[in-house]
Amino acid sequence: MNLLEEKFSRIGAEYAPGQEGRQNTDEVHLRGEKIHGTPVDFSHGDVDAFEPIPGSLDAFIEGVHLGGKQAYTEYRGSGTIRENAAQKLSDFTGTTIDADRNFIITPGTQGALFLAVGSTVYRGDKVAIVSPDYFANRKLVEFFDGEAVPVQMNYLHTTTCAGLDLSQLEDAFKAGVKLFLFSNPNNPTGVIYSPDEIRDIADLAQKYGATVIVDQLYSRQIFDERTYTHLCAQNIDPENVITIMGPSKTESLSGYRLGTAFGSAQIIDRMEKLQAIVSLRAGGYSQAVLKLWFSEPEGWMAKRIAQHQAIRDDLIKKLSATGYFQLRTTEAGSYLFPRIQELDVSTNQFVKILRLQAAVTVTPGTEFGSQFTDSFRINFSQDHAAAVAAIDRIIKVVEGYRT
Repeated sequence: MNLLEEKFSRIGAEYAPGQEGRQNTDEVHLRGEKIHGTPVDFSHGDVDAFEPIPGSLDAFIEGVHLGGKQAYTEYRGSGTIRENAAQKLSDFTGTTIDADRNFIITPGTQGALFLAVGSTVYRGDKVAIVSPDYFANRKLVEFFDGEAVPVQMNYLHTTTCAGLDLSQLEDAFKAGVKLFLFSNPNNPTGVIYSPDEIRDIADLAQKYGATVIVDQLYSRQIFDERTYTHLCAQNIDPENVITIMGPSKTESLSGYRLGTAFGSAQIIDRMEKLQAIVSLRAGGYSQAVLKLWFSEPEGWMAKRIAQHQAIRDDLIKKLSATGYFQLRTTEAGSYLFPRIQELDVSTNQFVKILRLQAAVTVTPGTEFGSQFTDSFRINFSQDHAAAVAAIDRIIKVVEGYRT
C-alpha cells in the first residue's frame, strides 16, 4: 500500500452513518430467526418523522426563481442572508458577529468542519480531540497530516458536567497542542459541558494561546431546562475561536446541506479560500432557506424538544430496565451511547447482526474512539413508536449474544 492509499484507508467509510449497505456481512452468522418489524435506521435522524421548518420548500423555490443572482453568491455566501443569520446567531450566543468579516455559509456543518480543520492544521501539528467525540474529527486531523491527541471525557462517572479531563487538556497544551476540537453537546453521548467546564476551556486556551473549534450543531435542542454555555461568549480571544452551527439536525434541514461558521476573521478568510477550490459555495438556492432559521413559528421549537425528550425517556427506560446496558441520560440533541455488558461478539459484528436479524441500524462506538469497542450510538430522532419497537428488537438480539 502506497502512502496515498494508506492516507485514504484511515478515513474509512464502512461503518460511517449511511454507509451500512457497503459492509461486508459474509462472516456474519445469525443465531435464531429474524425478528420482524419496521426497519429503523438509528444512524441518522428521520426527516419524515420530523419534517423541516415549515415553508422551507417555498423559500428554496423563491431562491430558484431569483436565478443567477441567488445561484452565484459570494464564496462565503449571499451578503443579505449572511447578515440575517449573523444577527440571529449574535442574539443566540450573546456575541457580536460581523457578517462580512466573521461569518461563512458552508455546504452543511460537515463542510464547515472540513474547512475549519483544513484552515488550522498543518503537517505535524498536534490537535487535542475529546474521546469520545464526532467520528470525523480524528479522521480530518489525520487527513491533513496532523496528530490527534486524545483527551478523555469520563461521561459515565458524573451527572453534573461532561466529565472532560481538564488536566489532560492542559497537559496537551503544555506539550505543544495549538488546536482543540470538540462538539458541545457532545456527539455521540448527548451530554452538555457545564458552565465551569466551558469557562475552564476558554481560560486554558487563552493561557496557552490555543485555537478552539467548537461544533454546536445541537445547541438549540436542550432538555430538562439545562443551562447551555457558549464558548465564544467567554473570556477568550475572538481570533482564537471558530463556532460551527447549522439547521441540519434539530430543524431537519440536512437535505439542503446548510451550515455556518463564525469567529476569527483570519480563519474565516482561509475557510473561504479553501471553499473556493472545494465547492465554490454552499448551494445558492439552498442558502435562501437559512432565512427561516431561528424564525420558526411560535411554539415549533418547544414542541420539537418535548417530542424528542419523550422518545429519549422511553428508550432509556427500556434499556435501563434490562441491566444489559450502561448509559447516561442524554441532555441535548438526539443521541444515546449505550455500553453493552458482556457480549460474546465484537461491536462491529453486533451492528451487522442487528441490521440483518432485526432490521435495526446503529453506529458502532469505534467510530467515536478506538477504545469504545463495547458501545454503539443511536440517533433517536425517529417515529416514536417505531423507535420503541426497535429498542425491543435490540434487546432481544443482545439476549441472544450475551456471554
